[in-house]
Amino acid sequence: MLKGLTTAALTAALLAGTAMTATAQEYTIRATANSNDNDEDYDGLVVFKNYVESASNGAIAVELFIGTQLCSGGAECLQGVADGSIDVFVTTSGGAAGIFPYVQVLDLPYLMSSDRVAEAVLSGDFTRTMRDMALASSGDTIRVMTIGNTGGWRNFANTQHRVTKPEDLAGLKIRTVVADLPQELVKALGASPTPISWPELFTSLQTGVVEGSKNGITDIMNMKFPEAGLKYLTLDGHAYMGAIWVMNNENFLSMPEDMRRVVVDGFAELQQATFASPKRKSIQAYEDFVAAGGDLYVPTPEEKEAFRAAAEPVYSWFQENVEGGPEIFEALTTAVSEAEADLDTAYSSDLN
Repeated sequence: MLKGLTTAALTAALLAGTAMTATAQEYTIRATANSNDNDEDYDGLVVFKNYVESASNGAIAVELFIGTQLCSGGAECLQGVADGSIDVFVTTSGGAAGIFPYVQVLDLPYLMSSDRVAEAVLSGDFTRTMRDMALASSGDTIRVMTIGNTGGWRNFANTQHRVTKPEDLAGLKIRTVVADLPQELVKALGASPTPISWPELFTSLQTGVVEGSKNGITDIMNMKFPEAGLKYLTLDGHAYMGAIWVMNNENFLSMPEDMRRVVVDGFAELQQATFASPKRKSIQAYEDFVAAGGDLYVPTPEEKEAFRAAAEPVYSWFQENVEGGPEIFEALTTAVSEAEADLDTAYSSDLN
């Protein structure tokens, strides 16, 4: 919660020997992530804290709560943001879908083809559209500040065999989150969606309750899933693992414009840090996966198009069944088209 310190409190702090910066601390931002210090979310928060505290000349202090100290799970944490007991929280689309169902648009498969496209899309008006929708849905309490990355790209991994085409997924029990869209995708590809909580996934793979999952390589290796039998990984890159950073809207707007600018710039720095972090961490993760006996397969462009075609019914399902689906789908696909056009123009210049 953003707090003003009284003159008495400042005096007491000085008498106690607390070092004060050139500008007295006026605001505190309490930020939490249900992760650990090996996660991209943590990397982003460290950059955010350093930038905001420095750029505000000490007027803003950022307190980090990593793990479940303040809340556990998307619904509880988002409620904390809404009521102002938490200032900043990061959630995946799965964690927020119960409150903001349209954020599942980030899980729609094969719409964003590369990091360059995804990063351009998430840095522009698409995120502002999602912000406006979330503010309307939450009664102007929850503000989307930015969308970063948490783990790279989702790929299909399994314990049974190499997957090179959609038909290879037929019948496999694939772990999903409880949200509807990932289950619809798995069904469209002929596999059997099996909702399993994240902490239970290792044992579920080990015992055959599920035979596969949709994860990024850093999550796979951090959780030691190859030891549970997860040996086959197909780099189909069906979904960019977006991380939605939200802030209590009232607390944000209560700051003067110069401090709001610092916070906005801080989230831009955070976003860039989370874009970069998975790229670096994935290098060693892929090497470790192969060293542990893992089978790594990169689909050809033709094979990837076959996956996209098989998954296409999910686009219609999303627009027909998800509240706000048509609006957010249009915003995403428009942003993707614009990003691809800009990239094509850049290639025309850079390759010649």
